[in-house]
Amino acid sequence: MLKLNVILVYNTNQDKILMCKREKEPYKGKFNLVGGKIEPNENKLKAAYRELEEETGITKQNITLSHLMTFQYPLTNVELQVYTGKLNEEVKLIEEVNKLYWIDKNENFLDTDKFAGDGNIGHILLQTEIYKDKLFNEE
Repeated sequence: MLKLNVILVYNTNQDKILMCKREKEPYKGKFNLVGGKIEPNENKLKAAYRELEEETGITKQNITLSHLMTFQYPLTNVELQVYTGKLNEEVKLIEEVNKLYWIDKNENFLDTDKFAGDGNIGHILLQTEIYKDKLFNEE
């Protein structure tokens, strides 16, 4: 099974989310959450922090990630781990391959002409908004 992750990163004000513009397939030319492949036998949370740092320069000192959900796609033998977090300080982003953008959280993430994930980003954002007090320890 191919194991992947995506990370929904909020800015410090929680009004924007970090996205990349895909340079290659799948979803070439569309906005997507950052993330990547989980190596065999790699701890899933450590993989999320590794991918986040590789693609953006954001480190574990800048953000606390929480596991939000897991998507399983048996027809393609893919598992997608979804993590979310809020920056605890402003960070200078460092792009790896894909250009990075801060996108207003009120965008229509179900617009599949603009956003990757076949509507999943909208679902991920909605679930994060519903549970953000618990996820970001703001009780």
